[in-house]
Amino acid sequence: HRKEMTLRWLKAVQTPNLQHQSDPNGYTFMRTRRSPPPVAFLKTHKTGSSTVQNLMFRLGEKENLTFAFPYYAYQFSYPDRFRADFVDELPPGSSQFDMLCSHMRLDLGQLKQVMPRNTIYITLLRDPLQTFESVFSYYTSTVPAFTLAKKAAETANRKSALSVFLEAPESYWDPTEPGNGLARNPMSFDLGLSSQEWNASWPMELTQLEEAFQLVMIAEHFDESLVLLGALLQLEPEELAYVHLNVRAPSDITPLEDDTKARLWAWNSLDVLLYNLFLQVFWEKAEQYGLGRLKREVALLRASTQRLRQKCVAREGVPPGELEDLVRPWQTDTVTILGYKVRGNLTLQEEGLCVRLVLPELQYHSHLYFQQYGHDMRSIPTD
Repeated sequence: HRKEMTLRWLKAVQTPNLQHQSDPNGYTFMRTRRSPPPVAFLKTHKTGSSTVQNLMFRLGEKENLTFAFPYYAYQFSYPDRFRADFVDELPPGSSQFDMLCSHMRLDLGQLKQVMPRNTIYITLLRDPLQTFESVFSYYTSTVPAFTLAKKAAETANRKSALSVFLEAPESYWDPTEPGNGLARNPMSFDLGLSSQEWNASWPMELTQLEEAFQLVMIAEHFDESLVLLGALLQLEPEELAYVHLNVRAPSDITPLEDDTKARLWAWNSLDVLLYNLFLQVFWEKAEQYGLGRLKREVALLRASTQRLRQKCVAREGVPPGELEDLVRPWQTDTVTILGYKVRGNLTLQEEGLCVRLVLPELQYHSHLYFQQYGHDMRSIPTD
């Protein structure tokens, strides 16, 4: 019943397309313009991708785009490689999918069977050390290699599970176990590459990725990445404004000592290679765009983001126990995910915009799926 009420409420507070207009507080609403080109966003694990996905969800809902959703649940049968038949059918009245942004393990050929020819492909990478620390923390109880290390750490004096794992990762990591895909080079794994060791196919596959993805965003240069994304999709700064989603409590972040960093680099050497390559590509695209122009537009984006946050957010970093179901992020067994409280005294239209800004992935995904198909998402079969 509560889920139905949530969906009805979100449907009731639609945010229609508007010409530019400002309220007395200086907030500028989004303007009408033609729909953006089709977009496929490869959502990588623990890189900040939930924040980008929320932006994509808001854009797609505002423009009434058709989403390519998984047939079951929230992910495209992860960690299996993506297949076209993992995607739910086109809804009545739609001629193509306009947007795809749910978790998958990439198979570029299969993905291109689903999306139109003029699709813009984007993804997001993050510093490999920070990515792996976050992956380990978030998935300690679900990735078998991490779970074994956690059990071993319980008998180790004052050692974190991450440190115990990195001292002898091969002793915990079984590469034939499907659930261990994220346990080594997780970004490479998400991009469909061999994540176990360098092989002769890597140069060709990296070239294919570079040719296929019009933009590989970099988490350490997030605002610059969003400006380049906005240029690709013809978006205004107001449409790129965001809050950081799926953020862990500070106490759940493991500080990285120098020896831990060295082990992380060695264990995730392919992710290091991947990241460094696309960091170089990113700055080449930034130079083509114009570094001065990029700096100016980053300033505009940050001003728009600050206005929207001031308009919408009453509190940030809110523990899950203090949040209503609608805006409470999904919690793991090993970390606390913080959320946001929306301001009161908003108009119905402002409230709809602000709630969507802070809406966690699972709630927004469920809402959009129900809106598109008229029924709830299917659960993954248990047999």
